[in-house]
Amino acid sequence: MCSSDLAAGLASAFFSAAAVAPVAAAPAAAAAPVEWTGPKYGYGRIATAEEIEGWDRTVRAIDGKGLPPGKGNAEQGEEIFQAKCGVCHGDFGEGTRYLALAGGKGTLATPEPIRTVGSFWPYAPGVFGYIYTSMPFGQAHSLTPDETYSIVAYIMYLNDLFPQDEDLDADKLRAIKMPNRDGFVEPDPRPDTPQPAKGAEPCMKDCRGGKPVVVLSRANDLNLDGAADANKPKPQQ
Repeated sequence: MCSSDLAAGLASAFFSAAAVAPVAAAPAAAAAPVEWTGPKYGYGRIATAEEIEGWDRTVRAIDGKGLPPGKGNAEQGEEIFQAKCGVCHGDFGEGTRYLALAGGKGTLATPEPIRTVGSFWPYAPGVFGYIYTSMPFGQAHSLTPDETYSIVAYIMYLNDLFPQDEDLDADKLRAIKMPNRDGFVEPDPRPDTPQPAKGAEPCMKDCRGGKPVVVLSRANDLNLDGAADANKPKPQQ
């Protein structure tokens, strides 16, 4: 088998083993496996609905679409946070090896802004989605929904955005208005970018209405093809 055939075979194996269905509205609804219709080389197999569901942790930040069932409060979250998150972010979200998660209110417009969950992040469901899919560092996908709700409740409590003893669930998380929700540039200020109506889905097809795409610069014009660097004297060893 030549190298191109081998590469095609490996690619087919990957897609056969990891074919996925469109993201469901909530992880509770198992996605149906998708049959690969391309060439098959005898590698791998179709991913099962259970395997797909295990990786389907997508949560949309702006409205919380995809948030799983579950709940947790800050008192429970404090213990989990200190055991699994505190080594990097401090027991109280003050930041040690990595960024702080609490504090920083009123600093974004100052010469020394402090960007934390409470001062910078625009949407509360986005905090859940990031933690649920990516944390703890090196152990992604290890947190249960209840553990994640508890951790998020604790972080929100540290930022005075949620009570300490109240259970946080999907509906209550969506209801939290982050202090910096309106602090981002919206709509897009570029004059050649169509602006969707407020609350409307962004355009994903035929968005230019037949207008041609205008190329304003090319890599060759910016010396991005490496030709300019090739003529530069090499440093002495």
